[in-house]
Amino acid sequence: MHAHWYFDVISPFAYLQSLRLGEVTDRAELSLKPVLFAGLLNAHGQKGPAETPSKKLFTYRMVTYLARARGVPFTFPDAHPFNPIRALRLCIALGSTPDVVAKIFHAIWGEGHLPDNDAGWQAIQAVVGINNGDELIADPVVKKELIANGEQALAENVFGVPTFTADGEVFWGDDAIDFFSAWLDDPDILKRPEMAKLNTLPSSATRI
Repeated sequence: MHAHWYFDVISPFAYLQSLRLGEVTDRAELSLKPVLFAGLLNAHGQKGPAETPSKKLFTYRMVTYLARARGVPFTFPDAHPFNPIRALRLCIALGSTPDVVAKIFHAIWGEGHLPDNDAGWQAIQAVVGINNGDELIADPVVKKELIANGEQALAENVFGVPTFTADGEVFWGDDAIDFFSAWLDDPDILKRPEMAKLNTLPSSATRI
């Protein structure tokens, strides 16, 4: 089974899920796809979690709790949201390999380096063993690939990050990895009556 994993380094939940990808790679051949989360939000007319103050605080608390509960390295950057474009393009420039993506995620969320300030950007480059990041991410091919990834994500009905897609199905969110894993074991899980009825479930009210 071939699958895509869409992520943006701006998402701490994508960081948490990145640490669990090994739970599904025995059954799914993953292509890691950096995307701009803001582009997905704009396309769907949605606000990000950090754009609603109470949701922002809860989200930050929740991800901090989850990281501690799971015993994973976690240092919240000094500012959020931040501009992730340099880090996303660097992932692409270096092949979006699991090793590169893991190192960049760790630099941002494990060590707290911001990709949109000079010190953080230098630290991220050091983690992946380069010092010519600005040159690499200026490549028009790299820029086009980030845009293409976003277009592909929208074509696959992706609306947020992190998201797995495979065989026309979408599994969104850090907590969806168990669902995705179960589906890999038994694709018919979505064909059962209680699931099938959801495909055509009507609305009885709409928000004005």
